[in-house]
Amino acid sequence: MALWRVRATVDDRPGFLAVLTASLALRSVNILAVQVHTTEEGAVDDFLVDAPDALSEDELVAAIERGRGRDAWVSRTDVYGLIDPPTQALTLAARLAADPDGLHGALSSLLGGSLVRREQGGATVTGHADTTMRLADPFTDNGVLVVTRLAPAFTPAEFARAQALVEVARAALTRRLASAVALLPDGTEVAFRPAGSADVSAVDDMHTRCGDRSLFMRYLAGTRGPSRGRLSRLLTPARGCTLVAETTVAGTAGSRIVAVANLIGEGETAEVALLVEDGWQRRGIGTALLRRLLTLAGPAGFRSVTLHTHCDNDAMLRTMKRLPLPARTDRDGTLISATIAVSELRAPV
Repeated sequence: MALWRVRATVDDRPGFLAVLTASLALRSVNILAVQVHTTEEGAVDDFLVDAPDALSEDELVAAIERGRGRDAWVSRTDVYGLIDPPTQALTLAARLAADPDGLHGALSSLLGGSLVRREQGGATVTGHADTTMRLADPFTDNGVLVVTRLAPAFTPAEFARAQALVEVARAALTRRLASAVALLPDGTEVAFRPAGSADVSAVDDMHTRCGDRSLFMRYLAGTRGPSRGRLSRLLTPARGCTLVAETTVAGTAGSRIVAVANLIGEGETAEVALLVEDGWQRRGIGTALLRRLLTLAGPAGFRSVTLHTHCDNDAMLRTMKRLPLPARTDRDGTLISATIAVSELRAPV
């Protein structure tokens, strides 16, 4: 017996799949696994079948067509084809979480040995048509990953799986770029890392140690800080990234969060905000944390970043002057906004 991958479009009507399986059974073809991809043209059925060694490719295609299957595609495969798609996708995702640089190989494996190449420049247009797929490249600004194969045509389900794999690589890359240890001029070490839901209590405690002016400058209004529910959403945004800075507590083995910075947005633009605990201000934490956060905008898929501050926030104004240029600056009453193109930002060191 021989293993084959079979793909064919079947009318999404009662009994039509049974006709196809009956036609294959007449040629002693055993179906080992099946996936159904919904498309505008009908249901695309993807089979892994075990067929007699004597059955030729043309005979297998003929059996499919007699079973009312359209646009038949068949290819020899091996025992690795027996791995079910969810298991394969989860395995590839786990590898990417540990090493996002393996994205090209993971996409190729996920999509049946497809060719993956990087294309830079021009508008980032994603989508799929026939045997070509375009995905946003998390490693470059305005770049795309072009995925091609000879056959069969990509389905919406395959495109969705590939996009999900890209997002895993993007998240892993963000975590890698975000994590660092900074040495302050006085010799104190401060660790930067992505925030998580487990940090809500520690960040809430940090807010209680901040004065009214610091909170006013961060939230641009009189407040003692966000509720725990909103704070949880700020620490784990649906799109973007939040970083915290933490340092060890003298005489203990514990650590304390002393600053938090948010990169949150929708579409192509993100907003950045920063809060440093009063006792840790004017020590370079804010500038270092903000620079690292800004460089995550590209991997997060943003094209520009905007910062808002009050005109009398001298510390933030000085920090903004140190940021990459050019930056567009606007003033609305007492509020100053600076917008920076992601292409002007550089990776942290």
